[in-house]
Amino acid sequence: MTGKNVTLRLLDKADREILKLPRPVKGAIYDFQHKFKTNPDSAGLRLKQLQGHDKLHSARVNDEYRALLLRLADDDWLIVSVKHRKDVYAHLDRLTYSVNRVTGGIEYVDLQVVQEEVLAPAPPPSAAPAEPAAPEPLFAKWSEQQLTDLGVAPSLVPVVAALTTEDQLLGLVEYAPQLTGEVLLALYDGKAYDDVLEQVTAPVAVPDPVDPEDYRAAADRPATIVTTTDDALREALEGEDFGRWKVFLHPTQAKLVTRDYSGPARVGGGPGTGKTIVALHRVRHLVERLPAGRTKPVLLTTYNKNLAADLRSRLLALGGEALLSRVEISHVDQLALRTVREAEPGNRKRIVDEAQAVREWRSLLDELGEDGWDAEFLHDEWTQVILGQAVTSRTDYFRARRAGRGRTVSRAERAEIWQLAERFAQRLDRLGVQTWDQIAERAAQLEAGRARRIQDIERLREEAGGLDNVHVADGSGGWLRYRYRHIVVDEAQDLRPAHWKMLRAMTAPDRNDLFLVGDTHQRIYKNQVTLGSLGINIRGRASKLSLSYRTTRQILRSALNVLGEETYDDLDGSAETLAGYRSVLSGAVPNLHRLADWADEREAIAALIESWGEVPHEQIAIAVPTNDMAREVAYALRERGIMALEIGPDGPLGDSGVHIGTMFRFKGLEYQRMIIAGVTDGLVPRAGVRQRRATDPARYRTEMQRARSLLFVAATRARDSLDVFWHGEPSPFLKELIEVRPPAAA
Repeated sequence: MTGKNVTLRLLDKADREILKLPRPVKGAIYDFQHKFKTNPDSAGLRLKQLQGHDKLHSARVNDEYRALLLRLADDDWLIVSVKHRKDVYAHLDRLTYSVNRVTGGIEYVDLQVVQEEVLAPAPPPSAAPAEPAAPEPLFAKWSEQQLTDLGVAPSLVPVVAALTTEDQLLGLVEYAPQLTGEVLLALYDGKAYDDVLEQVTAPVAVPDPVDPEDYRAAADRPATIVTTTDDALREALEGEDFGRWKVFLHPTQAKLVTRDYSGPARVGGGPGTGKTIVALHRVRHLVERLPAGRTKPVLLTTYNKNLAADLRSRLLALGGEALLSRVEISHVDQLALRTVREAEPGNRKRIVDEAQAVREWRSLLDELGEDGWDAEFLHDEWTQVILGQAVTSRTDYFRARRAGRGRTVSRAERAEIWQLAERFAQRLDRLGVQTWDQIAERAAQLEAGRARRIQDIERLREEAGGLDNVHVADGSGGWLRYRYRHIVVDEAQDLRPAHWKMLRAMTAPDRNDLFLVGDTHQRIYKNQVTLGSLGINIRGRASKLSLSYRTTRQILRSALNVLGEETYDDLDGSAETLAGYRSVLSGAVPNLHRLADWADEREAIAALIESWGEVPHEQIAIAVPTNDMAREVAYALRERGIMALEIGPDGPLGDSGVHIGTMFRFKGLEYQRMIIAGVTDGLVPRAGVRQRRATDPARYRTEMQRARSLLFVAATRARDSLDVFWHGEPSPFLKELIEVRPPAAA
């Protein structure tokens, strides 16, 4: 056999299996694939057909590990697994592979692993209780024929028949082919058989009859997810930046990407369910259906520049420069600032952040001798009510809605607040500064005015008999029109009301105009909005993703405990839940560490990272409550010779080292190993929040919910492991976790 044109592919389940292997073995696999493509018959590879299998072969990776390969054609091979040599030959009759007759894709299953990991009996109890009634199998009501007609892998039907718990089901989903998992979860969630057939199976079924012996054709069908190129193979084998999975689309997500919506639509779901991936593919879908012409007819936006940069790199990986050339990618504050400066080129005031604005409020109150008002309360009132509702007069403020603000204020107090707000705005103007809230509100006003002028033009055109002979210059040499044909928003829960008003005005109300993804359980700012009140009606066009492809079940359960019994909105006036949110991955339970003081925490963290050996430092992250704590942890690591990178507003400040930052900084990121430190009462939540419990109960609840969300976000950045540290009294949010799993000894 000549090796000149040998094709070697890697099955998707295999690369996830390889990620768990020691780093030297991953390197050996990368060397192996080069040698195999050069000459599969090389004596050192020891390629041989496995007994009892006509297509399955094994080849030597190194002294300890063997690759299992399907021979698709003479010079076309598919790696389906990499195992320790002692595990390859022990259960040859339990290795199954076939072409699924519904999807036409190749499916490989190690029934021995499934049996051990999914259906292994629990250890016997210490005392023999009364024998309980045998549990009802989860899928007893469906026949073998029905399950295989839906696309369940035939080799797994006996296993499916034996499932009795959700944990067993989720364990099977981790090892099962993609469609099998999707079908079983849909049935388990109560969907009718015909609905599963129509909504889950039909979209991935191939129209032509499937030849079960033609593995070469099966390898080229969409249902067989493989990696082929050298770069993609290296990325999959090393698994250091999750590159492939950052743009990989699962079947349930694909339906949301290609759906035709009659207006604005929203996709929700917990961390790791692929919301951002759906947003990226939605952008590509929209671009592909637009005619050539306008340079950038689609806007992709999110709430900060770090995430916008990540979206850009992922969109480039998905569609290349050709796709990027037709998409405007900008974080929403940058977009607002550009809009304002385009219309008002003389507006060059310095911009201050929220913390600086609150300090200016305190200075104003001190100068006026006012001690009856709280600076943070006044700032929130100014941003959320006065700016948020575009209130421009005292009379309008008396009539303004204050839903969700908690503390009621009398008419006399409103008069005082209005006077203070006017003085505050004058103070900022005198200092030559402005806030991001002011910029967002001004941009919203400008875009709303632009939209009204466009609508006036359209009315004139209709009155002129539909002739395209009415034009108005936009002041920049072009003709007035909406800025974008489609707008896609990532992390929608963290945008301000003014942002939404601006975005609504930037695209014409039409089919597929706005596509939003987000999860209000991950809201880390105070921007609670009701989209319907801002002209964005998503009723009937909201969907939810429920399967996490990043975080293990064990970490997910702990993270959900952090949220407690809090209720969250759905961006449209109703409640949002994570009911049905689950993970298809399994791993170790989170580790809890109680230390005597903050110095001991830092030392313990450094020792833990040293114990992890070959884990790439860029795949380790440490989240802490404050910037000062981030700097102190970074210093402690460097003292031990561990490279550390602090995460700033623009992302990690360097290329190599452990990532360290406040919990705010980790939104949208993910790591193999996550450490959350300083989870101490008084820090999480901060002490000031507790003090509001009696004086301002509504604000107390909002701040507590926000603190829970921050901890939830930090915990769900983890893929493989989560370690939580604290000193002194633990955060009250850890109460249930500590009761279930006591901390390790210091």
